[in-house]
Amino acid sequence: MPSSDRFINERKGAWQRLEDLLTLLDRSALRRLHREEVRELGRIYRRASSDLAIARAESRDPRLVNYLNSLVIRAHGRIYRADAAEGRHRIRDFFARDFPRTFRRTWRYTALAFAFCALFAVISFLGTWRDPEFSELAGVPAYARERILERKPRWWKGINEANQIAATGIATHNIQVTFYAFAYGALFGVGTLFYMAVNGVNIGTLLALTYRAGYGHELLTFMAGHGVIELTCIFIAGGAGMLFGTALLFPGDIPRFDNLRLRGREAAQLIIGCVPLLAVAGTIEGFISPAAIPAAMKFTVAAVTGVALYSYLLLAGRSGDSESP
Repeated sequence: MPSSDRFINERKGAWQRLEDLLTLLDRSALRRLHREEVRELGRIYRRASSDLAIARAESRDPRLVNYLNSLVIRAHGRIYRADAAEGRHRIRDFFARDFPRTFRRTWRYTALAFAFCALFAVISFLGTWRDPEFSELAGVPAYARERILERKPRWWKGINEANQIAATGIATHNIQVTFYAFAYGALFGVGTLFYMAVNGVNIGTLLALTYRAGYGHELLTFMAGHGVIELTCIFIAGGAGMLFGTALLFPGDIPRFDNLRLRGREAAQLIIGCVPLLAVAGTIEGFISPAAIPAAMKFTVAAVTGVALYSYLLLAGRSGDSESP
């Protein structure tokens, strides 16, 4: 190793620059530094760590070792604390701004998914209400139809027997349903429309059968508490699938790959944004929906969650919001 004086003279400029960058970082967030400054910070930090290793191995100057050790520890703590803070800021910004903005920017696709599901729900409900055998077209076998009409099972009440386990399983299932609604969009959007139709048919058929049996209001009451959030997320996921599918079919004036990348990014934002919402819906479905409480309380939960959800989706992140409604 060169002499301590020579070693210090050769490297002290870099160490001083590292101190200057750390001082600057103490006064502001990492994202406020220029890109070149961030790269320089990482480069000089790694060099200082190497200098510390050399000094420990070959220098007999404890002051130099202590100085470099203190500098490297300070840099390490500040850099990784800043990285963690940046990650939290990105998550906060995503849910406070990016997700609701993307929802508003792509609402027409969500509306199309909702309309398709609602149309088939109404058709299956009216058809099954007039003729229970119509339910077989929706995939309900005759024995299941007769069981609903004659034995009148309240299958949803069993969920309350193991709320916490059920809530976790329900949330996982709902996330899977949401993912499928999006993934089928890869079939040029037709797959998503089919999936929306199937969900609509299932809902309409079950409601019609239970209403004919005289306890449809109980099923509707069960669905109310969690249904606003859950169904909204399914429609958003369906919209994401349509967004991706139409990018395949109609790339517009830009290359198909670039359009897919843009639309794929927006679709991914919609799906990621739905995950915590589905966790909330799963919790409500596991703990509140099957609970033996007055129906008015469940519909109140539906109203409160609906107002809160759509206030968030329609109003959050509007400061400086320039996207089209």
